[in-house]
Amino acid sequence: MCEDYKCDCGQDCDCEEEYYSMPLIGDEMPPFEVQTTHGVMTIPDDFEGKWFVLFSHPGDFTPVCTTEFVAFQKLKAEFDELNCELIGLSIDQVFAHMKWTEWIHEKLGVEITFPIIADDGTIAEELGLIHPGKGSNTVRAVFIVDPKGIIRAILYYPQELGRNMAEIIRMVRGLQIADNSKVAMPADWPNNGIVRDHVIVPPPKSEKDRKERLENKNHECLDWWFCHKKI
Repeated sequence: MCEDYKCDCGQDCDCEEEYYSMPLIGDEMPPFEVQTTHGVMTIPDDFEGKWFVLFSHPGDFTPVCTTEFVAFQKLKAEFDELNCELIGLSIDQVFAHMKWTEWIHEKLGVEITFPIIADDGTIAEELGLIHPGKGSNTVRAVFIVDPKGIIRAILYYPQELGRNMAEIIRMVRGLQIADNSKVAMPADWPNNGIVRDHVIVPPPKSEKDRKERLENKNHECLDWWFCHKKI
């Protein structure tokens, strides 16, 4: 509701004005019709029933972004195994995207097979991809979206730091296991220093649950509130 917010001046906002905020974890991915290197697409509808990773990059023909696109493409088969699509985005025209991916193919021998959105700034603004303190280009944002179009994770990297693609795959895999098995992932999973490759069993909701979890032979418990198991 409008009355829940204040304008920059500190006064109540005009309820005739629409309030905008960037989407958060747990929100639906806003719908967009976009021009991409694979033609016009509708996001998230074109990925219905699949996970997808939407990631922004500061600009075409830049060194760090080039290394990221090659890294994403080389792991494309692993994303495919997770039923997860990739789609890039920057505020560049589609012909610039196509010329850049052509250069990557010719010079580096890697064919970029996932689509790249040519944004005019509209999507970047709505998704919060431009951080004024880091300039006018999009930062390195990552949105992990599930098959129902719900945003499950958001990452932001500055322009000077390339992403760790293995971490993004780990996140998609972990979220899928969490959904399917109703568990949580420990730090550094699957190489945690306490529970190894195990997953965390949710805390009990009753005295009965507490007793049953301690008696469950599939569980290893450090205490009644800290149990883990192998998936």
